[in-house]
Amino acid sequence: MGTAERQKAPQGGVDTARSRPPGRSGAPVHDNQARAGARSARDAVREEPYRPLWVEEPARRRRLPDPVRTSAVRAGLIIAVTLLQAMVAFLCTMAGSWLALPMVISSVASTVVATWSALDVWVTRQVWNQRNGVVSTPSSTARALRRERRKARRQARLAERAQARVRRQGGSKARLSHS
Repeated sequence: MGTAERQKAPQGGVDTARSRPPGRSGAPVHDNQARAGARSARDAVREEPYRPLWVEEPARRRRLPDPVRTSAVRAGLIIAVTLLQAMVAFLCTMAGSWLALPMVISSVASTVVATWSALDVWVTRQVWNQRNGVVSTPSSTARALRRERRKARRQARLAERAQARVRRQGGSKARLSHS
């Protein structure tokens, strides 16, 4: 029925179809009028080009591995608590409170722990890279050096094979008769 709503009548329990076009509330509209209104609204929607609400872009960086992300979150929380402690220690010192000395001592200890946790992120990342491999793109210089080394090894193997062949043949056939 287009935009028509089905409602139950309060007294007799009989269903009546009512259509309310947008902006109108009142008397029921005939079925064919409701269908015409619905059709024109659908046609208007079809004419507009489809525009998504947002366009997904690929991430610039890959997601951190789980152990590295865990240690990074832990380090972030520890650093946040350390900064909070340092601020409280400073304010207690300015206020001349008895709490200043314990807060300063705990802030120094927290600074050591925060430094350790930041190093933990770096070490965890290095260990993960070493265990799981990294996609590396060697520079052209490294590639050229490897190519030269491969070529030298190949030539050494060929020379060694030639020497072995000469030895197997006894050396007499390969010698010239200059003696």
